[in-house]
Amino acid sequence: MIQWQKSSFSGGGDGDECVEVGLAEGVIHVRESDEPDRILPVTRDSLTALIHRLRANRT
Repeated sequence: MIQWQKSSFSGGGDGDECVEVGLAEGVIHVRESDEPDRILPVTRDSLTALIHRLRANRT
């Protein structure tokens, strides 16, 4: 069972417009809270690259 953690940017509460991350059996999983059945397994390196890209493209 994956224990999900919401993004600190989600605004808290039970909102359904946030990104959640979970770890299970050494694999990182990412999902949007409004589509909890669509889960994307990612590597640590790919998640790190995504975060760096998002931060670089902030306006």
